[in-house]
Amino acid sequence: MSPAGSAHERTEADTKQQAQTNENRRQMQKRQTRTRIIETALKLFAQNGFARTSTLAVAKESEVSHGTIFAHFKTQDELIIAVIGEFGDRINKRLHELAGGRSRLREVLKSHLDGLAEFEDFYIRLVTEIRLLPVEVRNTFTMIQSTVSFHISQAYEREEGHLKKLPVHMVFNGWMGLIHYYLGNNDLFSPGQSVLGRYGEELAEYYINLISRD
Repeated sequence: MSPAGSAHERTEADTKQQAQTNENRRQMQKRQTRTRIIETALKLFAQNGFARTSTLAVAKESEVSHGTIFAHFKTQDELIIAVIGEFGDRINKRLHELAGGRSRLREVLKSHLDGLAEFEDFYIRLVTEIRLLPVEVRNTFTMIQSTVSFHISQAYEREEGHLKKLPVHMVFNGWMGLIHYYLGNNDLFSPGQSVLGRYGEELAEYYINLISRD
């Protein structure tokens, strides 16, 4: 092979490598922008609710153009689904980390509360407005709750004999009803501060005592 041919091949290889590097950089920037939009939307939804948060507001707070929002999410509903999905991933990861394996129900409930406490304002907005959101959004929320229900039911069944014999779905529904009542009335129970931070430990202990045989 002539020196000229070898140099040409090296130049072509360098060009391809540079193109791949540029493409990787664009993809990384795209992922970073998408993540920033989701993080910003989560914060704004927590502050203002879903109905009162526009895609324009998310764009301004994210410091991107309005069109960039729709380059990543075709509709506002798609953005909401992505945000709720991200919230669910974090809650379930937290629950798995803190209460995975063979944890007792008490530990699972406390881990659930710890995870929710990190996103308390967002979760309050979500459970308050969920019936006003599109069915696709509600389905995403239902899948998240199903995963939480699985962890709770597994822990409940491991303590068979120590806890009252109850329908597993009612154990989950009773727990969710209790914490949703406190979250939905946070202005009464804990004005200006985290209701889960103030009552979380007490709620978990109360519920365990409620369903214990002893």
